[in-house]
Amino acid sequence: MSSARSITAAVNPPRAVYLDYPLGHTTGKPSDPSNQLAIMRDTLAAFEQIDEPGTIIDLDYHWQADDGWKDSVMRPQPGSGDNSTPEHNDTRTERYDTPQYQSEDDAAAADPHCPSCIFLKEG
Repeated sequence: MSSARSITAAVNPPRAVYLDYPLGHTTGKPSDPSNQLAIMRDTLAAFEQIDEPGTIIDLDYHWQADDGWKDSVMRPQPGSGDNSTPEHNDTRTERYDTPQYQSEDDAAAADPHCPSCIFLKEG
């Protein structure tokens, strides 16, 4: 189950379902057990039906269209500021154009020629 379709596609799992809900709400809306149950039933049915590796099925559920959750998650909003920019409440971790590893052992084990690592720069 995923709420990040592009990341899921990049990982290429054997089967997956995508739900266009905010991250952290992949199994449904808070305090809405009927929504959660429906999502879980549809997810399990999809997993049973998928017969081609790498298939991602988009579940047809929608968060409230008018609440603007994508705007607040995907784009920094003007506000009182944070550590990175005074004009935005952008609390995301700084992004780099090179891979970041948790340890030197992880960095040494990484394959710089990995065909799945399309974000790695040449050179």
